[in-house]
Amino acid sequence: MPARVAPVLRLRRAVADQAGLGARERRENLAGALEACPGGARLTAGAGLVLVDDLITTGATLAEAARAVRAGGLDEGGGPRAAVVAATRTEQKTGE
Repeated sequence: MPARVAPVLRLRRAVADQAGLGARERRENLAGALEACPGGARLTAGAGLVLVDDLITTGATLAEAARAVRAGGLDEGGGPRAAVVAATRTEQKTGE
């Protein structure tokens, strides 16, 4: 299947280093932090999107990326898919 890299998301504000943050803190840290780049809809028109992350810990980064894709009009239906290279094994803290 043909594929290409299209950097269509960017940070709209600074975020803290995620190391040492729990799941809730990671979600709060990233909430609203990404946005679609100008021209992103043109680059993704008619394409199936795959969000790529090197490491999934809590899913906060991919969740924020998916939110930004939808908010930026880059998702033409079916929702973006995700691909990750590795996943961590984490213990959930109470309340997260």
